[in-house]
Amino acid sequence: MARPREFDTAAVLDAAVDCFWNLGYASASVRDLSDATQLALPSLYNAFEDKSGLFRAALARYFDRNTRPRLETLATARSPRKAIRAFLMDLVDRAVSDRRRRGCLLINSAVELTSRDNEVTPTIRHYLARMEGYLRSALEAARTKGELSRGADPQDLARLLLSVIIGIRVLARSRPERPLLESVVREATARLD
Repeated sequence: MARPREFDTAAVLDAAVDCFWNLGYASASVRDLSDATQLALPSLYNAFEDKSGLFRAALARYFDRNTRPRLETLATARSPRKAIRAFLMDLVDRAVSDRRRRGCLLINSAVELTSRDNEVTPTIRHYLARMEGYLRSALEAARTKGELSRGADPQDLARLLLSVIIGIRVLARSRPERPLLESVVREATARLD
């Protein structure tokens, strides 16, 4: 009979999120993760199998706590188009106020890892596809409400907005300048008019 876990999974995942977010996937050693989560290596391996298993669980936690709740509200907003603009402006606010310039764990991981074929690339692609799906749903809702022209393609615009989100997050790590980032949002949202 397996022993029950004797740790708070949510707290462990939050600590792992911070460790991966601060160090990056490649630089975070299993020892770093053990220290951050305060789990002995055998417990870490028993619970998550390996570093990539812990990363996948941490990325799920990050997405569910930080990204998904904000994206879910876009399609159900009274004005999806205004909600998309507010979402992008919120990214700018977060980027400018991020003193440590950590950016976004998902986007950082995409930049770091998806150019190489590895065990976590499918997970990163999955979450980027989910982001695109939420954006597409919001744009479809905007079209239904007459906020977007009938000829606009929600899929193409969702891909554009996903690229803008990635661009804002990456650019803000080296140039967290409000006027610069707001100009990106202005140009992107002009495509929705």
